[in-house]
Amino acid sequence: MSATPTTPHDSSNHLTTLPKTPTGISGLDQITLGGLPTGRPTLICGSTGCGKTLFSLEFLIRGAQEYNEPGVFMAFEEKPSELAMNVASLGFDLNKLQEEKKIRIDYVHIDRSEIEETGEYDLEGLFIRLGYAIDTIGAKRVVLDTIENLFAGLTDEGILRAELRRLFGWLKEKGVTAIITGEQGENTLTRQGLEEYVSDCVILLDHRIINQISTRRLRIIKYRGTLHGTNEYPFLIDEEGISVLPVTSLQLDKPVSSESIPTGIPALNGMFSEGGFYRGSSVLVSGTAGTGKTSVAASFVNQACLDGERCLFFAFEESPQQIIRNMRSIGMDMQNHIDAGLLKFYASRPTLYGLEMHLVAIHKAIKKFKPQVVVLDPITNLITIGSVSEVKAMLVRLIDFLQEEQITVMFTALTLNNIVNEQTDEGVSSLVDAWILIKDIEMNGERNKGLYVMKSRGMKHSSQVREFVISENGINLLDVYIGPDGILTGSAREAHRLEEQTGQVLHTNALNRKDRELERKRKVLESKIDSLKAEFESTEEELNKIYTEEKIKNEVVLRIREEMTNLRSRPAGPEDKGSK
Repeated sequence: MSATPTTPHDSSNHLTTLPKTPTGISGLDQITLGGLPTGRPTLICGSTGCGKTLFSLEFLIRGAQEYNEPGVFMAFEEKPSELAMNVASLGFDLNKLQEEKKIRIDYVHIDRSEIEETGEYDLEGLFIRLGYAIDTIGAKRVVLDTIENLFAGLTDEGILRAELRRLFGWLKEKGVTAIITGEQGENTLTRQGLEEYVSDCVILLDHRIINQISTRRLRIIKYRGTLHGTNEYPFLIDEEGISVLPVTSLQLDKPVSSESIPTGIPALNGMFSEGGFYRGSSVLVSGTAGTGKTSVAASFVNQACLDGERCLFFAFEESPQQIIRNMRSIGMDMQNHIDAGLLKFYASRPTLYGLEMHLVAIHKAIKKFKPQVVVLDPITNLITIGSVSEVKAMLVRLIDFLQEEQITVMFTALTLNNIVNEQTDEGVSSLVDAWILIKDIEMNGERNKGLYVMKSRGMKHSSQVREFVISENGINLLDVYIGPDGILTGSAREAHRLEEQTGQVLHTNALNRKDRELERKRKVLESKIDSLKAEFESTEEELNKIYTEEKIKNEVVLRIREEMTNLRSRPAGPEDKGSK
């Protein structure tokens, strides 16, 4: 008989982890790794106007709507009608939820003059009232807003600490997941500086104004019994409630694709060995003012829409109407893609938000529209609301997010016409996968554009400079002429081309003249040959005639000689004898 040994690993399988209640607030459950601690109170603290009441109300409303968990909101400052009006702008119908008994709002007015610090300060009345409200609708979630009003009349720290412990203990006994809001003190998280010690979870909301631009941030100060994100996370309050942007760029383990996506310019496709950019990659198009960066980005978007892909165009300089009009002049109809639901513009001045808020807005728009292609035009304008390092940090996080979603992104950036800035476009040129540079080429009193590929990670690319031409038929890249003085573009290239054509015509005429002369010589030669041939034939015929006459003459002589021989050898007859 043998006993199975118990290893530490086996015993860990029976450990109970802290249960969590999802808040339903976009992004918050991701950084809290599941939500707020179930059955425990959470302190939400921050300065005036940072969004504590709205945060707690959305926690209740999302719980009632999405998780079927009724909630009680006990307000010490605002009346139910005021709260309902405040959240109506975010699309939440608080009155309807109250009628459906999914949320109960209990307004408690506390007059400081009525509070007497007698050493027997009692929250029993509050517990009875709150307990009744919880039991009435079977609430799972509770919000107390704000705790300062409840203890405003207490100055004895000992009594205050004891009552706070009683309150938090009572909430735990009720088993409700509670949020208690608190005003931030001068050097403490709350005015009394005690609530954070008795809370199981503390979340600090911050509202900063830097360079006249506001940014809201969220940080989890404390969360007993669990891991959580420790960074500061920007959050956005818009018509759909609160959105928190997690920062998840610590690991470089993003998926990659070997599929290519066309650039929208056929000649530019030919400059890449794979016929375009890698899907999910980041592309930077930089150049001086007026070189056509937006047109390159629009061509990329136009081609993607023609291929049936969804595109988001974030414009920080021009309105959508301007871009649509301008692109129509070069043969691209962006309106058709908008009507087909494949293209969406988000246009705003950079100064509308801080950098983090822009990142949140972009993140949210991408999550909502789910595009395959994203364009930011131009990122240079973001410099007006942050330093180069801040813009770079923001773009790094955006690139990480887009790589994770396998979205191809194209940035445009304005550069000054010097070598130093060419290498340091907002510091992102080293981060992107492909970099296209458009430069001015000034020659012979005119200004033309040259385009070349600075880099393309993981893909062979052309190193040649191409002339970048924008016409009513779209964008085209022409092979540049290399003359004695270097690259020829524009009218110099046309002049060189005409000169080449003229030279070709002259060369062709010269060849034709030579051909005709050769033909004439050939005919003369043939004529001479014919004459010599006739003379030869005549001589030959004369010689043949002599041969023939000589032959006949010889034959006649031979015949006569034979006849004479015959006559001499014949015997003599009577005639011959008589004559003798």
